[in-house]
Amino acid sequence: MEWRTADLSDLHPEGETLPMVYRSFGARARFAGRVRTLKVWEDNARVREVLETGGQGQVLVVDGGGSLRTALLGGNLARLAWERGWAGVVVHGAVRDVEELKEVPIGLLALAATPRRSAKEGRGEVDVPLSLPWARVLPGNFLLADEDGLLLLPGPPNGGQSGG
Repeated sequence: MEWRTADLSDLHPEGETLPMVYRSFGARARFAGRVRTLKVWEDNARVREVLETGGQGQVLVVDGGGSLRTALLGGNLARLAWERGWAGVVVHGAVRDVEELKEVPIGLLALAATPRRSAKEGRGEVDVPLSLPWARVLPGNFLLADEDGLLLLPGPPNGGQSGG
């Protein structure tokens, strides 16, 4: 399925949009899939836990509170996400291992990169509604991301499947 978020946004005014304030770190700039959500603060143990469950073409949206002090995803977790079938990961926070991330063939978006690793205490909430500065992200939404931004819909556009 060939698509563009700008065109789909015109066709689906009910959709939520997020501006492309995120930087693309992965090998795929365009990706789409059903949303899983995670809310954490400078702790990525739950990120690993969720990615290990298997993605089946889903997109993990991680609300790290916008913190740029520690990375919530790096090369090891990005490879895990790809191996477990995730279409992409969107981090409202920071990542690290930028050179490694470029080689992983999934969508990886984050606000910035930082070299500092996060805590591993296991704090965080899985599959909860997220309130990002530009949109509310709900578990089960369908997310489409490309160079124009991110589009959140209640389901796949026109009944289509994930792609990108």
